[in-house]
Amino acid sequence: MTADDADRERLLERYSDLRVCDVRDGMDAMGYFFYGSMSEEIEPLYRTRIHGIAKTLRYLPWRGRLDYRDPRHYRDVITREYYRTIGTYPWVDSLRQGDICVIDQSGMDVGVMGSENSMDCWNRGVRGFITNGGIRDTDEVILERIPCWMARRAQTMVQARIAFDGQDVPVAVGGVQVRTGDVVVADGDGVVVVPQEIAVDVAGFAHEEHEKDKKARRRHYDKAGRAHDHTL
Repeated sequence: MTADDADRERLLERYSDLRVCDVRDGMDAMGYFFYGSMSEEIEPLYRTRIHGIAKTLRYLPWRGRLDYRDPRHYRDVITREYYRTIGTYPWVDSLRQGDICVIDQSGMDVGVMGSENSMDCWNRGVRGFITNGGIRDTDEVILERIPCWMARRAQTMVQARIAFDGQDVPVAVGGVQVRTGDVVVADGDGVVVVPQEIAVDVAGFAHEEHEKDKKARRRHYDKAGRAHDHTL
């Protein structure tokens, strides 16, 4: 394990039990009142929670067209011309354990991620996906339990619609600038992004708020005669 890997593991551990609201409180304590929380349009595909390190990706609307006359040639054309040179996924081989893919796809209503390629990324260590566009094959993605936050459900694939533009570049998703290396936490309350430069300090304040909340809720549970659950 490299020093960088060890630092990532320590940071991931610091956020392992923090909720979005705890992280939001930690950001507020640091004075970042108006930064970090993605807009409500970025919604979970299903209720779950993830935390991880941002891996940023950017796709733009494609300014081109596919040239074929016979529908029987369609598959050959998109395989030869589009997927190899335009709508590419060169970032897949650089994924790391603990990554969360944050995809700025220019708000395009296409499924950059679906049931097959999201599972491939999951097997490479990705913890989830956050996009300002769409996710497709959503029934299967839910069945596979791949965490996704997105602006919409999509039906289409990407061919002739978008072009890969860059990875590990600043992106804007849900009104928040995200950079590779930032910490991302997402749950039913939405998505919050913590700049990597302040991530350790934010976690410290977030834990303080979380512990105060758990102590107060324990008292309420006890008064109600309710058994303690995992949130306490």
